[in-house]
Amino acid sequence: DHRDDLPQVVVGMAVTRTGIPVRVWCWPGNTGDSALIRQVKTEMREWSLARIVWVADRGFASAENRRFLQQGAGGYILGEKLRAGTAEADAALARQGRYATVADNLQVKEVNIGADDRFVICFNPEAAERDAAVRERLIAQLTDKIDGSDKLNATKRAELRGVISTKPGLNRYLRVTPKGLLRVDAAAIKAEQRLDGKYLLRCSDPKLSAEDIALGYKQLLEIERGWRDMKTTLDLRPVYHRREDRIRAHILLCWLALLLIRVAETTTGHTWAKIRTDVERLHIGVFTGPAGTFCQRTELSQPQKALFAKLKVAEPPRVIEAIPATA
Repeated sequence: DHRDDLPQVVVGMAVTRTGIPVRVWCWPGNTGDSALIRQVKTEMREWSLARIVWVADRGFASAENRRFLQQGAGGYILGEKLRAGTAEADAALARQGRYATVADNLQVKEVNIGADDRFVICFNPEAAERDAAVRERLIAQLTDKIDGSDKLNATKRAELRGVISTKPGLNRYLRVTPKGLLRVDAAAIKAEQRLDGKYLLRCSDPKLSAEDIALGYKQLLEIERGWRDMKTTLDLRPVYHRREDRIRAHILLCWLALLLIRVAETTTGHTWAKIRTDVERLHIGVFTGPAGTFCQRTELSQPQKALFAKLKVAEPPRVIEAIPATA
């Protein structure tokens, strides 16, 4: 959060394939990823699950972490850094082969590079178009900045080079000639074009298909969606508490609310935004006359009736309260 002046916490969630958050953890903000995953792995043993395949992003793919996840016949699906220039990533990209279409926006290809782990390249055509468009904008900005820089003296060019170096997106495509001239790096552009819409996965499970590996990794999107809902819809932060037990209670309540949201979404097939919008159209009117006062709800619309039926929630009574007039 870039707030070194405030205490921080780390929140972890265990999420099912359908996005249901089934467990939550909370740690001090300075707890490292390795310590977190070790505690989670140990505590998940209580659930007596037959087999667990761990899914993690690129920041967790160290050899030490991989060895730990494989303990107890465990497996993993990990994202690999394509731009890291590792021998495994370069070898995977160099392999030829056809992609198999998993969905409209996902194609997969397993490559054999002679390693113990399996490697799967995933390709998203829509993401490839976005990556190409973003790169074109960055190159146009870079070209505009360095245009006419040959006429500058060495000191001014060095200053311009320093400014561009603070912008990673532009600096990626900048090349400095031996004479100190600034140019657009054509080789870097060609290398980036090979990566458009692609990401690389590493898997230790010999039985999972390439499709299951790709879809398993995409479950991280469900977790990210959970974090977004926790932080926005449910206002997880800021936490107006100081005591540890109250901080943990606040996070637990937010997790329970997220659990209700996900159950409602999976049961009805609608997003929480639509569910909330439909239900918020239900109002109570207060009517007063000579006989007294009564509160009556509005008529249920067809979407509202369908929601209550799917959730197995009883429809609210037509008359909420009736108060006869006094003499």
